[in-house]
Amino acid sequence: MVLDDIIVLNDIGVMSKQRIAARDGDVWARLRRFTPARIGLGRVGDSLPTQALLDFELAHARARDAVHAGFDAEGVARELREAGFGEVAVVSSQARERMEYLLRPDLGRKLDAESRERLKGRREGRESLQPMSAQQQGRHGAPEVCCKLAVVIADGLSAAAPMRHAVPLLGELRDSWNPTSGQNRARYGAPGFAEHVTVVVANRARVALGDEIGELLGAEAVVVLIGERPGLSSPDSLGIYLTWAPRVGRTDAERNCISNVRPEGLGYAEAARRLAYLVSEARKLGLSGVALKDDSEVRVQGAGREDRVQGAGYREQGLP
Repeated sequence: MVLDDIIVLNDIGVMSKQRIAARDGDVWARLRRFTPARIGLGRVGDSLPTQALLDFELAHARARDAVHAGFDAEGVARELREAGFGEVAVVSSQARERMEYLLRPDLGRKLDAESRERLKGRREGRESLQPMSAQQQGRHGAPEVCCKLAVVIADGLSAAAPMRHAVPLLGELRDSWNPTSGQNRARYGAPGFAEHVTVVVANRARVALGDEIGELLGAEAVVVLIGERPGLSSPDSLGIYLTWAPRVGRTDAERNCISNVRPEGLGYAEAARRLAYLVSEARKLGLSGVALKDDSEVRVQGAGREDRVQGAGYREQGLP
């Protein structure tokens, strides 16, 4: 019998250190059920047990593979079209191949010439919607609005993340903003999702590429769904970045981020709920970033789940 010190979280959220008796690692085996973290791995002399070491090296290899893996942008665009998201443009940054993208982050923030022309043509062929008010434009102003929301699906540092998670996440977002029941449609008057949302798939893209894409499309706001830097337990984690009134030169302080979107982390439905709330609040305030706080959990308390969890605040303004 061995005495182990462990940290215990009680039912009211207070942590304490307790010394308990552990037989053959039973305590650590129970604790591992609650976390993917590597805890209680044991040791053999001054090293890890062979199986624990092999598991670590496998996770490390998967993370490295995720960084270097290619992105099937056309496949994602085809999947989006089949799911009913309308015509989807595929664009590329100025990074010509994956290694250049990894070594030159600056090139991943700029569209190549062909992609710029493609998006300009897309904007010219789209009917202009009602321009934003001065308050909605924010302190820096914004171009004429041609689409209310641009969604950019980008490979980032893990191409597997958008390929696995972007389409089901957008499905949850569409379902919450565009209810199909007659009662909700009569209440909110929600138009078709594709009517106000333009989806773009971007090759070898950094987060800031969304600013140029949103500006070219004349979007009120841009949402970038991008593969995050892989971790040893999460090689396919998706990040969401919201920027109001996008234009080249926006800083990270002007964005809101929702991270670790995947079934083993933040689920699609919860991520969609948080994003819908943030977009709704960004439109009310005419800004995003450090001045826009995600207090959606506070709002849920004391409000009907139909109103808050489904992002009704955005629909009440006549938006998708």
